[in-house]
Amino acid sequence: MYFMRKNQYVMKRTVLLILVRHRQETAEKVQKILTGWGCFIKTRLGIHDGVLENCSDSGLIFLELTGEDLSKHEEITRKLNLVKGVDAKLVSLEV
Repeated sequence: MYFMRKNQYVMKRTVLLILVRHRQETAEKVQKILTGWGCFIKTRLGIHDGVLENCSDSGLIFLELTGEDLSKHEEITRKLNLVKGVDAKLVSLEV
């Protein structure tokens, strides 16, 4: 998203970082929340260590959120933080 500040265009991005522990127990709950808020998610990237039989039980999800309503972004964050084993942080960046 771009906006004007002091006669210059400024790019603003909002990202949500989600650390998921105990993926086997929490993944379904996290997925349900993300699906419910899917219209606010522009980009989604999931990262975890290991593959196949050595798959880790924790992971990181990176979301680029869209829309100008910060209260919606905060609500997604709040709902994710209610899930045991999930730590979500909202970050706003401007360039």
